[in-house]
Amino acid sequence: MRTSTDRPSRAALTAPAALTAVAALAATLLTAGCDDRTPGAAAEPAAKPRASAAGPVWNTRPTSMASLGDSITRGFDACRLLKDCPEVSWATGTEVDSLASRLLPSPRTRSWNHARTGARMADLPRQVREAVPNRPQLVTVLLGANDACRADVAEMTPVKQYRADFAKSLKELRRALPKTQVYVASVPDLKRLWSQGSKNPLGKQVWKLGICPSMLRDSDLVDAPTRERREKVERRVKEYNAALEDVCRRDLLCRYDGGSVHSYGFTGADLSHWDWFHPNKQGQRQLAELAYRRITAAGR
Repeated sequence: MRTSTDRPSRAALTAPAALTAVAALAATLLTAGCDDRTPGAAAEPAAKPRASAAGPVWNTRPTSMASLGDSITRGFDACRLLKDCPEVSWATGTEVDSLASRLLPSPRTRSWNHARTGARMADLPRQVREAVPNRPQLVTVLLGANDACRADVAEMTPVKQYRADFAKSLKELRRALPKTQVYVASVPDLKRLWSQGSKNPLGKQVWKLGICPSMLRDSDLVDAPTRERREKVERRVKEYNAALEDVCRRDLLCRYDGGSVHSYGFTGADLSHWDWFHPNKQGQRQLAELAYRRITAAGR
């Protein structure tokens, strides 16, 4: 039987032996699942994975579409004098390289044109309701020229009302079709259309029938009051486009064209030879190209 003097003292434990003992203890604690909490403390729940911040993914190849808008989307004056010609519409036309023909596998049966010649932004909610039953995967909107093209600048749609009508329409569409994508084209540069069309005597005669009088009336005059009137129309169009961009930006499935339609350099070769204001077939193809680039682009 050993006496107390036979047991090795604590001081007699060498440094290597101490390190070995500590390592063994640590291994035991890790194996048992221990940590630096005090004995008996409850284990903390595992951290939950964060929800993905990514929004809905834009589909660059929708299989159906509906187009909303005014005379431009109806192909007005592109084929016949003062008549709609939807078969050459930039959006759904079958006789031009339209957006529908570029995007859809079945453009004739899976695209719908609800635009109306003369429509203003206040008419968009009704067009939205017409489009909803077909449940299109993509909706295009090109609307606003008629809000600026009034008998006089004082009659142009106020920007606040224009914005409210667009926001209401987008909200109504989103309630009915939460996954439908929306492409919004900017309002064309009406002053540029005046500058191009005013070079043609026939066009100026047709303008007297009442086409966009706030911009085109007295087309040959360049005095101060007339210039001021045209500049007011130009500013209002830019304000409309800013409203479209802002409202669209707040919807993850809405793409504004970045102002590409407004900034496009339409020339006489792109305009109807009946009124020198609306796009002809070539102009319609250009609108289709601008839309196609934006819709099929990566990212927002």
